[in-house]
Amino acid sequence: MTGTGVQLIDRAEAAARLPEFEGLLAMALTAQGRARAPYSNFHVGAAVLGGSGASFPGCNVESASYGATICAERSAVVGAVAAGETAIRACVVVTPTVEPSSPCGICRQLLAEFGPDILVFAASSLSDSVYAARLADLLPLTFGPRNLAQAEARAVVE
Repeated sequence: MTGTGVQLIDRAEAAARLPEFEGLLAMALTAQGRARAPYSNFHVGAAVLGGSGASFPGCNVESASYGATICAERSAVVGAVAAGETAIRACVVVTPTVEPSSPCGICRQLLAEFGPDILVFAASSLSDSVYAARLADLLPLTFGPRNLAQAEARAVVE
């Protein structure tokens, strides 16, 4: 995970940047242990911080029909929304790699529904390494409601 605004830091620095980081990390690590990954054996845990201050865990759940698989980040977002959250402030994702793995494109797109300023921390469950970034740095030029509104406005004119 490299790019403008993406920084490789350690867990202590992540906690300094986001006071809730340690709690989110613990929740993500617990969720990682519950992941169902019989095909990839790539167990991922995540936790999101809602606008209310509540935290929600998620883990990846794989299916033999690969398209039915859900990522940990999306699982956490779905749990937050189901609990009534309308805003996401931060996302911590934990992967079983020495160098942390970034959220996939689909997860970035879903997070983008909640705004470009979400803090994203990709952490390793095998080391102290953490990548930190704003969502806008991970997914520039997002596709979202404004794109749909522009198309709708044009359709009304035609």
